[in-house]
Order: sequence, then C-alpha cells, then structure tokens
Amino acid sequence: MKTLGIVGGVGPESTIEYYRFILDGYRARVADGSAPHLIIDSIDVNRGIAMLDANDTVALTDYLSASLERLVRAGAEIALIAANTPHLVFDEVQRRTPVPMISIVEATCDHARSLGLKRLGLLGTGFTMRARFYPDVFARSGLQLVTPGEAEQAFVHEKYIHELLKNNFLPETRAALIGVINRMRTDERIEAVVLAGTELPLLLRGAEPESLPFLDTTLIHVKAAVDAILA
Repeated sequence: MKTLGIVGGVGPESTIEYYRFILDGYRARVADGSAPHLIIDSIDVNRGIAMLDANDTVALTDYLSASLERLVRAGAEIALIAANTPHLVFDEVQRRTPVPMISIVEATCDHARSLGLKRLGLLGTGFTMRARFYPDVFARSGLQLVTPGEAEQAFVHEKYIHELLKNNFLPETRAALIGVINRMRTDERIEAVVLAGTELPLLLRGAEPESLPFLDTTLIHVKAAVDAILA
C-alpha cells in the first residue's frame, strides 16, 4: 500500500470530500478494517486565485511544487492535487516532483472514453474553461469538449469564486447552472457534462437532467487515487 500525498485547500470543502471518499473507496476494496495512509498539505486557495488572476503561472507552479515537496518529505510515495484549475500547471509541477502524480484530467478523460462519449460540455472556473489543459488531453483521445458562451462562463466563474469556494450552495445558483447545461444540450448537442471543478458536484450532484450524465471529477479522481494506493 502506497502513502498518498494530497495538495488540499483548493478549495477546502472538496478536500474534505476527497478524504472521506478515499477512505470509503479503500474500505470497499480492503475488508481487513485497515485504512490508507494519507498526508494532506492544505494551501491557501485565495493566494492561488490571486496568482491566476495575475496570470502568474510561474508563481503558481512554485507554490504547488513547494506543497508537494512538503508532502514528499513527510513520506508521500504518490500524490495528487485535489482540484481541477491547478492542473493548468500540472505538467511542470510533475516534472519537479520526484513521485508519480495522479492527474484529474487524465482520469476523467479515461472515464469519458470508457463510457463511449464523444462530445461533452465543460464547466469549471473561468480559468479552467478558458485554458487548453482539458481540451488538449481529451482531443488526444478523439473527444471534443464544448464550453459555455462568454457571458455564461463569466456567470459560472463568479458563482464559483464568490459562492462555492465559500461553502455557499444556493438552490437558485443550481437552477441557473442547470439552465446553462440544458441550453448547451439543445444548442451544442453535448452527450454529458464534465464537472471540472471539485466544488461543482457539491452543488449539482444528483441534479442531472434526464439522459445527460455528469462526470463528477472528484469521484473519478478518488477512484484513480484508490487504484494507485493499492497498485
């Protein structure tokens, strides 16, 4: 069994889900009553957002790499970042990190491919929706990602930063995001939606429109983490 290091705090509420779901997933597969060894380094989400707002990817890479250095010194043998947006600099962080890292993007792409999906909507922070790190990975597997319109992206981003990251999950925000998703299904003919922000499942889990699956990146990443712990 490998020791998993988790860069957490981005944001705090979904980090709690990671901890709980990894324990649940491990115990569902290992019946001896044991628990996995997890190390969490919780960093400051507001500091990370400030770096993203300034488009300072060098500072963000340094910040995440320092967290991973602490995890490795503490004994982590594998690692993950418990969020989507920081994967904007995942490749460079992995190059600096001496242990294997589990990518939420690669895990989600593998899951989408296993379901036979071809055209999916992508929801997340504005940073994630504007960036290429999701579309590029999915394109290598022949999958197409569609983002909301510019005004919709601004709305989703504002709600994400000012509500979801502050543990504020409002029914009216849920209804508005489902409206965006239904518009994309009608106009863009998407087959599923990637919830590419680990706070989005906290708001939208269980609210899927009929016959339009949500790919819950938290749960997908967690499964990949449990697989790696037990590998």
